[in-house]
Amino acid sequence: MADPSSYRPRPGEIPDSPGVYRFRDEHRRVIYVGKAKSLRQRLANYFQDLAGLHPRTRSMVTTAESVEWTVVSTEVEALQLEYSWIKEYDPRFNVKYRDDKSYPYLAVTMNEEFPRVQVMRGHKKKGVRYFGPYGHAWAIRDTVDLLLRVFPVRTCSAGVFKNAARTGRPCLLGYIDKCSAPCVDRISAEDHRELAEEFSDFMAGRTGTYLRRLERQMADAAEEMEYERAARLRDDIGALKKAMEKSAVVLADATDADLIAVAEDELEAAVQIFHVRGGRVRGQRGWVTDKVEEVTTAALVEHALQQLYGEETGDAVPREVLVPALPDPVEPVQQWLTQRRGSGVSLRIPQRGDKRALMETVERNARQALVLHKTKRASDLTTRSRALEEIAEALELDSAPLRVECYDISHLQGDDVVASMVVFEDGLARKSEYRRFQIKGFAGQDDVRSMHEVITRRFRRYLAEKERTGEWTDGDEPGAEGPSGGLGEPPASTLTEDDGRPRRFAYPPQLVVVDGGAPQVAAARRALDELGIDDIAVCGLAKRLEEVWLPGDADPVVLPRTSEGLYLLQRVRDEAHRFAITYQRAKRAKRFRSGPLDEVAGLGETRKQALIKHFGSVKRLRSATIDQICEVPGIGRKTAETIVAALAQAAPAAPAVNTATGEIMEDREEPGQPTGFAGEPVATGAPDERRGQE
Repeated sequence: MADPSSYRPRPGEIPDSPGVYRFRDEHRRVIYVGKAKSLRQRLANYFQDLAGLHPRTRSMVTTAESVEWTVVSTEVEALQLEYSWIKEYDPRFNVKYRDDKSYPYLAVTMNEEFPRVQVMRGHKKKGVRYFGPYGHAWAIRDTVDLLLRVFPVRTCSAGVFKNAARTGRPCLLGYIDKCSAPCVDRISAEDHRELAEEFSDFMAGRTGTYLRRLERQMADAAEEMEYERAARLRDDIGALKKAMEKSAVVLADATDADLIAVAEDELEAAVQIFHVRGGRVRGQRGWVTDKVEEVTTAALVEHALQQLYGEETGDAVPREVLVPALPDPVEPVQQWLTQRRGSGVSLRIPQRGDKRALMETVERNARQALVLHKTKRASDLTTRSRALEEIAEALELDSAPLRVECYDISHLQGDDVVASMVVFEDGLARKSEYRRFQIKGFAGQDDVRSMHEVITRRFRRYLAEKERTGEWTDGDEPGAEGPSGGLGEPPASTLTEDDGRPRRFAYPPQLVVVDGGAPQVAAARRALDELGIDDIAVCGLAKRLEEVWLPGDADPVVLPRTSEGLYLLQRVRDEAHRFAITYQRAKRAKRFRSGPLDEVAGLGETRKQALIKHFGSVKRLRSATIDQICEVPGIGRKTAETIVAALAQAAPAAPAVNTATGEIMEDREEPGQPTGFAGEPVATGAPDERRGQE
């Protein structure tokens, strides 16, 4: 625990002007970002007697090792810079709202030649109009199904659209008049875009004008005795009204507003937001945050506004934002919102009338969300804490291992040898810090040497980062991959220490887990000893009996099958295996191996894949006749004769890939290797991995 007086700036060093400040820990990681109208006055509050600080603030200043600041011209600039740094550094002591990117939106892809209506999640894309968010995706689909009768906009994927254009036949929606079928030129691109714009206008709340126009058209059709057309328009009006009934009018005068409510206790806070457009509730979202810093309701509202509008511009920021408490001071935040929208934004507390009544509804939702969250999380937190305590007790550690790293080796008969490193913090996967390694040379001959090499490379890098050299050397840590870098070179995110971002191997774990028994554990311990690291515990988890092995012990530690600690170690081990084997299979798939077919002159990768796909394996291809081989597209008789001759001369031991299934034919994974763990999708550490690929 650091003494704040050891890094307190000298009197007169801190300017008395607006700015943003950062606290860093011993590893130069940014742990807190804040802004102030006066940096001198604000920072002075952190360096008073520790007994007078809030417990969470005291924890932050004793964890930090240094503080730095950046002076800006105005409070609005400070607000913008604070938001950017919080997004960039993800400080552990700042308010962090969860679930903000998980809500589905109704999206209209106006950036395409033929706009498409679909459900979208995640970050917003340029040129796409969004409506929502909605609580559930089925609510969007119900609304779209009603509106397609009146606005038959395309909803199909790009593949379906191209296939329909190629065959000249529309999909089912085109036949039942719920799509205008631009794929087969039933409607021009210009008319289809106009249809998509009308759909967007209706969803934006401009419903009255369109309904009145349809009613006039229905009356004219009836007067002209076009009764079928009048009936069709009548049904269209009914469908639109039914869609509108799903969101009742809550505010008069077609008001556009967002209402934000907060429910909080000493440890956590829940934020609920209602999006009102055209006087109707068009979407709802909610966040929950741990109050890791001393924060008021006004500060929570300010953080929620940053989270909500930090990446929004134009009409996405409404004219009116209603909140339970105003930020202090309110003028910079209101000015910032005005800049985001491009016109005036009213930020205020509703006092009476319909807006106050609706705010009370939002507040009730926030209180219910907090109660529900605490009910769900209580069991989860208790279980994780008990698991970490059981591991610490079984391994005789001084404290619970808050950061655990697990390593696994994967290969196929000594080829394509790779290793994985997964990270769990506080019992949860920290997927942004997952790493992958290539093993080359002699180390690929057995798992023990490979494990020694991987542990050596990882912790040699840690020692280099610990010395804060800030240098990348060609000879150091070859073959390790981060989220964005190639082999043997630093990724784009490897920055200098002054930039504050975590380096690839900057932080040590309290516990290293290896997938294996006593030999692998001994190799890992030996690698750490050779580097002079003696403050990191090592253990291994053997697959056969789920025994925990410690370095130098003749007998394993056997945890009860019902132990939460064993279950956590199994999750860590299985995740490392999943991550390793997915990478190994991806590397194996990059080069197609078809054994003796590689020796056939003039036979390219495409035709080799076609042969294996057609026959299923090299073994079946060997028994095929020349005429049967000629049935494969792209294979002529002369080529077939060459293939038969090559297979007759080659030994029948080479494995082949079935490209239809992505599996190795006439081969199988090494004994003792489980088939994989269907974990969650990996974030930045493992691009292009998906659930259940194993």
